[in-house]
Amino acid sequence: MFKKYQYISLLFFLFLTMVSFAQNKSRKQLELDRKRIKKEIKIVNKLLFAAIKSEQNALEDLKDLNQKISIREQYISTINLEVASLSNDIAIYEGDINQLEIKLIKLKEDYAEMIYKSYKSKSQQSNTLFLFSSKSFYQAYKRVKYMKQYASFRKKQGEEVYLLTNKFLRLKDSLLIQKELKDTLLSNEKEQKTKIEYEKNDQKKLISELKTQEKKYKQKLRIKQQEEKKISQRIDKIIKEAIAKSNAKKGIKKAKGFSLTPEARALAVKFEQNKGKLPWPVESGLIIRRFGKQPHPVYSGNFINSTGIHIATKKGSNANAIFNGEVLAIQTQSEGKKSVLIRHGNYISIYNNLESVFVNDGQKVKTGQPLGKIFTDRITGKTKLIFVLSKNTTRLNPTSWILKVN
Repeated sequence: MFKKYQYISLLFFLFLTMVSFAQNKSRKQLELDRKRIKKEIKIVNKLLFAAIKSEQNALEDLKDLNQKISIREQYISTINLEVASLSNDIAIYEGDINQLEIKLIKLKEDYAEMIYKSYKSKSQQSNTLFLFSSKSFYQAYKRVKYMKQYASFRKKQGEEVYLLTNKFLRLKDSLLIQKELKDTLLSNEKEQKTKIEYEKNDQKKLISELKTQEKKYKQKLRIKQQEEKKISQRIDKIIKEAIAKSNAKKGIKKAKGFSLTPEARALAVKFEQNKGKLPWPVESGLIIRRFGKQPHPVYSGNFINSTGIHIATKKGSNANAIFNGEVLAIQTQSEGKKSVLIRHGNYISIYNNLESVFVNDGQKVKTGQPLGKIFTDRITGKTKLIFVLSKNTTRLNPTSWILKVN
């Protein structure tokens, strides 16, 4: 019995917490969040689940599935907050309607009684007789004033009944709309929970498969990490050589950063001023791997160190320059894939995993200019840009520099 009471208390506490959190965010904001996450789920399905999944890519499949589940959980959480906010609004509406109904009943009763008394009074004596039966001019004046006030009061009471009735009906209509929206959201939540249940079952199967073939997949993971490390080292070498070259012109032998001309310094300042406002390097896409060190989703103790962000995009998409600059270098990597390095003063934006390139060494480029076509993996069906950002040789988190997606 005590445990049951504790459980009910916990549920009540959670509900109050949700209502409180929902109140902090406006209903409009919660609705916008829900629509944004719903759109994100569609993008995930389009970019990550369009191709037929292969047993050879269990690691990639699990990563994609984890991301899909995470986004769907956000979606369900947002629906719950919106439902909590709606429940709160419905309770307020119902309270207002009850109070208004009591007030309206009393007002109608008073008005009906006043009409009845007025009718009864008129049947007994006319207004003219009432006026001419005055004993003095002052009494007659007072009776005229009373009749005007009484007529005005009757009119006012009638108008108040009319306005209050309209307000009552409007509130009832609004309440009905709120309840219908709540029912729609609850139905949507149920549907999402069913989908996430299937996805979590698939997730368990993939984790089980990966653990039974741990040696094989860990080897694949090591090879991939080594390839990424080699690409990163080659890029570092290019940047260091470019820094040394820029400093040699001024007779500086050892320097950690570029020796900037006034023009390059002005460009770097403009680049810095646009932090958080720089355009995405693709027309549309989804970040599928974030910057920095992150734990492996299956193998505990193993970490993925990402020097940039991985963006999934549509097949046939181009990589676009995020700012005005100059092509520092074009690199050919394994399997003929290419990288383009664009210099913006002492900042460098790097576009890896390109199938072909549209620019040349030393070429000036403009913001949004296509630099190359992004490679599409034939096995996974994914089109993925690996985007890296540096200040001299220091890696930066690109998500702090590009526009936030709403």
